[in-house]
Amino acid sequence: MRQTLWQPLSAGLVAAFVGYTSSFAVVLAGLRGAGATAGQAASGLLVLCLTLGLGTMLLAWRYKTPVMLAWSTPGAAVLAAGGAVAGGWPAAVGAFLVTGVLIAATAAIPRLGDLAGSIPAPISQAMLAGVVLPLCLAPVTATARHPAVLLPVLAVWLAVLAFAPRWANAAALGTALAVAVAALAADSPDAGAFTPHLSWTAPAFTWQALVGIAVPLYLVTMASQNVPGTAVLSGFGYRTPWRPALAVTAAGTIAGAPAGGHAINLAAISAALSASPDAGRDPARRWIAAFTTGCAYVPLAFASAALSAVVTAAPDGLVVAAAGIALFGILGSSLASAAAEPRGREAAIVTFLVAASGVTAAGIGAAFWALLAGLAVRLIIGLRDRRAAPAPDTRDGAGEPGRTAGASRG
Repeated sequence: MRQTLWQPLSAGLVAAFVGYTSSFAVVLAGLRGAGATAGQAASGLLVLCLTLGLGTMLLAWRYKTPVMLAWSTPGAAVLAAGGAVAGGWPAAVGAFLVTGVLIAATAAIPRLGDLAGSIPAPISQAMLAGVVLPLCLAPVTATARHPAVLLPVLAVWLAVLAFAPRWANAAALGTALAVAVAALAADSPDAGAFTPHLSWTAPAFTWQALVGIAVPLYLVTMASQNVPGTAVLSGFGYRTPWRPALAVTAAGTIAGAPAGGHAINLAAISAALSASPDAGRDPARRWIAAFTTGCAYVPLAFASAALSAVVTAAPDGLVVAAAGIALFGILGSSLASAAAEPRGREAAIVTFLVAASGVTAAGIGAAFWALLAGLAVRLIIGLRDRRAAPAPDTRDGAGEPGRTAGASRG
């Protein structure tokens, strides 16, 4: 019995540590990119940990299923690439609230989920790939500028990737943090910067933020997190409580938005750690692993202020480069999905290029324009293919036009 319990407990702790350390820098970079101060970004990381931790505990306990929640890493990448919008940080908070409302509506109205799912996967994945590309280039450009600082991070990442790939991103971020801590110690920081706190922001609503943040954030959260998260659980023989899970993530997103949390969703990669045989031989007890992960996120939340202070004191480009390394896997999988279908690949390429350009028009970021451009090209290609298709042969078996084969000849 002790051995049976130890496996899910240890698997849950590993899932929490890997999920947190491998991408918290992406979250901080995204919130700062959307206009948050260091304190507001720390507040956002704290509330994300609390809402996803409590939500995971609730779902795992209620449904006895290893369902796990996570923050939206692709969504944070969208924020980091898009930059501040009209209305600043309050408008971004308003967009986070709207994202939560859209997720709640998806739980209540199945047709809305069908509408979001009707966007072709190559288009949505090409948009995500274009958004994360500039972040994934950061390790290259930062190494060229500061080789003495970045080369140790890359060396550690490569070394761990060769022997323990699951820990490679965490090891790279740990190395970057070690360098940042050394820089912070030299600055004699204020002790108050390490105190966990929630920073509340009254939301504002601008159409630029709703179109440029809420819509792309909702789409990438659904397409790149919620749907794959369901597939992961299904692959291990579990049925995801789809509508309750969406309702919980919507409630967590809405509740956390005023404190800076951008979005929570079903976990995908880390969910595999709690649903696999690594969490125990008995599938009926693997929910304990997910519940343990949720419990672990609550104390991790209180490290948010210290991590934000360390990230702020880091040498220029260091943490962004480490965040870029953490996004390599997302870039690779998104590019593979975007180019998977030869037909209409031009639309995916256009989507990718517009998103990667970082262009802003009418106060709206590149992610939204990339979706529009890709869908427009796909529509044009579809019209072209239909016009080029040969007309159906309506002649009957005797070669007489005007009759279908098998029609009565009177």
